[in-house]
Amino acid sequence: MPAHRRHLTVDALRHHIEQRCLGPSDRGLVGVEIELLTYPSADPLRRAPVSELRAIADGNHLPAGSRITLEPGGQVEISTPPRPGLAQALPAAAADLAAVSAALRRAGLVPVARGLDPLRAPQRILDQPRYAAMEAFFDLEGFAGRTMMCSTASVQVNVEIGPPADVTARWRLAHAVGPVLVAMFAHSPVPGGGGCGPRSARQQVWSVMDPSRTAPVHRPAPVGGQSPAEEWLTYALDARVMMIRVSPDRFVTVDGPLGTGLLTFAAWMQRGHELGWPTLEDFEYHLTTLFPPVRPRGWLELRMIDSLPDPWWRVAAAVATALLEDGDAGAIALEAVTGASGGTAVTDHWRSAARHGLADPALRAAAEAVFPAALEALARLGADRQTVASAEAFHDRFVARGRCPADEPAWIPEVEPAAVT
Repeated sequence: MPAHRRHLTVDALRHHIEQRCLGPSDRGLVGVEIELLTYPSADPLRRAPVSELRAIADGNHLPAGSRITLEPGGQVEISTPPRPGLAQALPAAAADLAAVSAALRRAGLVPVARGLDPLRAPQRILDQPRYAAMEAFFDLEGFAGRTMMCSTASVQVNVEIGPPADVTARWRLAHAVGPVLVAMFAHSPVPGGGGCGPRSARQQVWSVMDPSRTAPVHRPAPVGGQSPAEEWLTYALDARVMMIRVSPDRFVTVDGPLGTGLLTFAAWMQRGHELGWPTLEDFEYHLTTLFPPVRPRGWLELRMIDSLPDPWWRVAAAVATALLEDGDAGAIALEAVTGASGGTAVTDHWRSAARHGLADPALRAAAEAVFPAALEALARLGADRQTVASAEAFHDRFVARGRCPADEPAWIPEVEPAAVT
């Protein structure tokens, strides 16, 4: 909460980021977060009752210890504890996903693994100060923010920052392969688009929101450039302040310009605000309101993958992890996406990936190199047999044919949602 006088320095923020956000770590831990849209089976056009969702979130202790949380529009999320390697992380996530899906069905709610709700207008059902302030902030500039909050779902993969010598390379690789991950696992087409709409409407929604908090942190640059910590610091300072916490229950939306410019965090530090000056706690909270596709939080959050039904979510998590954890796979992937071997560089093809998926020829060419490299790495990383078999099936069904899950007609509901299979 704000202070009465100015005292926060850029050096203090830099130290915080270096120690808390991007400190080296190399224990091989992996975490998975899976969001599900929820539909009342009796009337899919309604939102699930908040009381029923809270009862499920509060009353279920999942077998592998995942945490159950709720998103503003009634999406249910499971977040696994960090586990050593894919061999433990993915079966744990699968067990907890099955348990929470069964609990939802017992309550008359259909869980749907899909990146964007195709049936209902965005509507916030959680009455919490953070979400109310966030909604007010985003509503100033259109529908995209409310859609993101209330109508989207993703698979998030959490991997470690890496050993000291590899932090920069892993950070840049995570950004470089992001568009290919979007394209390969796109699963939020728009119904009625005749196959011509975006393959990942969820990612497209993110791309039209406030770019100061949703654009990629790292951009392809000449040799050298800033360190990951400096890039994240610059990004955070330049990002607009969304809200100011005055008390635990009072969040004030920052909804207009201050002086001659918008209130970025840097401007707040330099000029203050009628509510006070920012503290380190305010900076930490500000970081939670930034949503780039790769976010450092003491680990790397990969936030660009649409929600996928079983077993495809396992494949997405395994492939993303393999590219960052296996040196050989990462090297092949980096060459493929940067065009080092004569191809077309796709490291900045975020919008094309969302729009076209693997129908983009350059992204398809990159995927045809990236996916097999990750597949070969799964055995070296000790992935379980089911995950390896599912990855092989995904390659044959989608990547080898230049397709993504959004291209499956059976997964594009026109009238009723498609249940997790």
